[in-house]
Amino acid sequence: MAAPQPGQVENPEDPTAILAVRSVSKRFGVVQALEGVSLSIRPGEILALVGENGAGKSTLVRILEGVHQPDQGSLEVGGNTQAFRSPGDAHAHGIRVIHQEPDIIADLSIAENLFLGDFRRVGGVFLDRRDLARRTRKMLSAFGLENELWPWTRAGNLGPAQRQLMEIMRALRTGVRLLALDEPTSSLTEDEAQRLFGIVRQLRGDGVAILYITHRMREVMELADRVAVLRDGRLVAERATSAVTEGEIVQLMVGRPITELFDRRARNPGPVVLAVRGLTTRRVKDISLEIRAGEVVGLAGLVGAGRSELAEAIFGHERATAGTVAVAGRTIRLRSPADAIAAGIGFAPEDRKSQALLLLRSVKDNITLCVPDMISRFDFVDPVRERELAGGLVERLRIRTPGLDQLVAKLSGGNQQKVVLSRWLARRPKLLILDEPTRGIDVGAKAEIYRLIAQLAGEGMALLVISSEMPELLGLADRLLVMAAGRIAADLPRTEATEERILDLAMGENLTRGG
Repeated sequence: MAAPQPGQVENPEDPTAILAVRSVSKRFGVVQALEGVSLSIRPGEILALVGENGAGKSTLVRILEGVHQPDQGSLEVGGNTQAFRSPGDAHAHGIRVIHQEPDIIADLSIAENLFLGDFRRVGGVFLDRRDLARRTRKMLSAFGLENELWPWTRAGNLGPAQRQLMEIMRALRTGVRLLALDEPTSSLTEDEAQRLFGIVRQLRGDGVAILYITHRMREVMELADRVAVLRDGRLVAERATSAVTEGEIVQLMVGRPITELFDRRARNPGPVVLAVRGLTTRRVKDISLEIRAGEVVGLAGLVGAGRSELAEAIFGHERATAGTVAVAGRTIRLRSPADAIAAGIGFAPEDRKSQALLLLRSVKDNITLCVPDMISRFDFVDPVRERELAGGLVERLRIRTPGLDQLVAKLSGGNQQKVVLSRWLARRPKLLILDEPTRGIDVGAKAEIYRLIAQLAGEGMALLVISSEMPELLGLADRLLVMAAGRIAADLPRTEATEERILDLAMGENLTRGG
């Protein structure tokens, strides 16, 4: 069947659909999570489901797997109306959801997880380990994992990508017809993600319908046949991915053009805040750069170019073997991050969960972590000061949380990132380093962080932003530094920077011309 044309919404009466959602609505208290959503998905296609946090994606997926039931509307499987009262009902009709945190039993082996509930016995009593190993090796071989994994490997020892693949194998074993993948690459490396993409395409070729939930536009364009966009609980568009651009999808998600996400007004930088001269560590070589007050400097480069390593050296995580770092004209001795913080440097690292946040502590505790002097009286924490400081920053950054005592682990990725930024705003650093500040967050939270970066620059803060997304760097930065092989290959004003030129420099083609 031909894909729908731009502006055309798919016919929910499509007789070829495996699953059809018909005018589904769902309310939680005063919140209308879904309103009149209708869509369908066919065998052998990948349908991307996108939208900001709170758009209704998770609610729709939970209805599909039987966790929630719709207040209005219905689901049809193979043309027949079905009421899923539990995940078991959805599984019985071939619908499986793979969540961000795969549902495995860590203390059981791969084989036992894959065939749980389907163990064969010898003499009706003893587990037939030989048969279980044979069936497991057959499944591993189908995924090209026979030389990588052993059937009796403890599942808790697997990496995130291997756990996801194990969940997919388990779904296939039970006869999956529609597989929903919820943010499947959020914990994967680029190589692991590409391997997953290959398997998803293989499943599509085998006739499985794939519902792919993601905030990563590149993955939508690379994988999906169609894209469905939710905004504020409503389905606002369906498009063939061949007939839409990333920018148009983002505009549909947020309700405004992507160009409006960035503040393009010219800024007038002030005096030099950061001056690095000849900085050398084990992984970066002879780095010299300057960043001025009120200036946003982007740091571009390929993976392994040394961007994060440079940031860590400036922040005192990585010991320098040569060179100097000066803040506001004063050379500092960087023995640890504490020295950098005392000098007025803040750093939001790439991996916020393992490097920046105390996940099992509250929003309040995380925000005030670096400002004990501002919330204490006579060496004791003043609860009133603490809550006033944290509450003001929660309000300023519009952090969506039930309260200041909410565990950070329970917040969305975008709100977790805002907590990290709030911590540094509490200290008012002279220089703020942001390493992949919008990785793993939805486009709405991205827009808020872009606005915050522009606002901080307007207030005179110096910012160094590292990002692997070229449109983001080009939209945010006044100047771009391009790194290659641990060195700065070029220093480009925004007016001279293009994606093609940055990539050319990052690949080392013009390294000898570097600034």
